[in-house]
Amino acid sequence: MTEPAEPGVLDRLRARYRWFDRIMAAQGRYDESKGDFYAAGITYFTIFALFPLLMVAFAAGGFVLASRPDLLAVVEGKITGSVSGDLGQQLVELMKSAIESRTSVGVIGLATAAWAGLGWMANLREALSQMWGHQRGEPPGFVRTKISDLLALLSAFVAIAVTVALSLLGNKTVMRNVVEFIGIPEFTGLGVLLRIASLVVSLGISWLLFTWIIARLPRESVSLRSAARAGLLAAVAFEVFKLIASVYLASVIRGPAGATFGPVLGLMVFAYITARLILFATAWAATSRDNLAAAPVGPPDPAEITTRVEMHEGIGVRGALAAAGVGALGALGLSRLTRRR
Repeated sequence: MTEPAEPGVLDRLRARYRWFDRIMAAQGRYDESKGDFYAAGITYFTIFALFPLLMVAFAAGGFVLASRPDLLAVVEGKITGSVSGDLGQQLVELMKSAIESRTSVGVIGLATAAWAGLGWMANLREALSQMWGHQRGEPPGFVRTKISDLLALLSAFVAIAVTVALSLLGNKTVMRNVVEFIGIPEFTGLGVLLRIASLVVSLGISWLLFTWIIARLPRESVSLRSAARAGLLAAVAFEVFKLIASVYLASVIRGPAGATFGPVLGLMVFAYITARLILFATAWAATSRDNLAAAPVGPPDPAEITTRVEMHEGIGVRGALAAAGVGALGALGLSRLTRRR
């Protein structure tokens, strides 16, 4: 009899530390649901959607400059003052041509942004649903799904816009201006208090946004309580990551190559890490005891019955014993019959 194998290091740590078991369970759900694959798709559509959004921004700026000739003259003066010679004149002509084609640029930008945004939302919603372990039946249909994704995209755009607006309150300079407007005098430690207050405000805003994403964007309804816990986890990790990213950008953009490629690479890494944080936090919420206990238990796998046929050459030991017994009985019966005669 073979002895059972001893548990590995990870198994012993999971049995000893509950928090480590939660992390490993969330990582297991994340890996089983192809979290890295979905995070890469979300990153792709995030970066891809930036270009049509820039087109829309340029078109909006063109409409503003076309309606404000005085502002257009100021911009032209700044361009020619900063860039002398033919190059400055070429930049002015390029700006004028962009203003003239503002309508077509805006329409193309809006159409492309809508298409890329729907792809981004579809990937995000599917990824969140997979992290929760949702097993859906037949899809509701292409048109209905796209309408649902469009409504979710608009609500996400509003939520992000509100978050960005509220995040201005977490800026240290803005908070200092608010303090000066209120009339609070300068005192020792005010800068530290403002820094702590800005971090708390940023953390709270990120918590609200991530909780909304985790709870409302999956295609099936989920527990708001679990989403709030996961949103807090994602918000703390996100704030730490923002601090690291700011140090990275400050050190990379110093050189010419870093100034050219650093922001683009930083944006890609930022989008990918943020997507992974959201998906891992969702997997962490989905593997909590409450959600695992509430998850429906599926039927067992069908049983497989395998017949086993043994082939033996010759009569074998059992056959020989049986033949000897039959022969003894036959001889005994024959002897009795002979005596009666």
